[in-house]
Amino acid sequence: MEALEEMNEQEMKRAAIEKFVNIQRIKKYGQEEAEYQEKIARAELQMLGISTEDLEISRQQ
Repeated sequence: MEALEEMNEQEMKRAAIEKFVNIQRIKKYGQEEAEYQEKIARAELQMLGISTEDLEISRQQ
């Protein structure tokens, strides 16, 4: 069995809708919602064994 299984069309649609809804919430509730969504995404990625370290955007000062 492969480590990553293919998503079926329904799963891809669900993921896209969830992403869109999350973006709408961030637009409405701002920084607090963005931070909350980041925590959730981090936890999900960690559960899948994916490091977020290389995905971070560095903030130049």
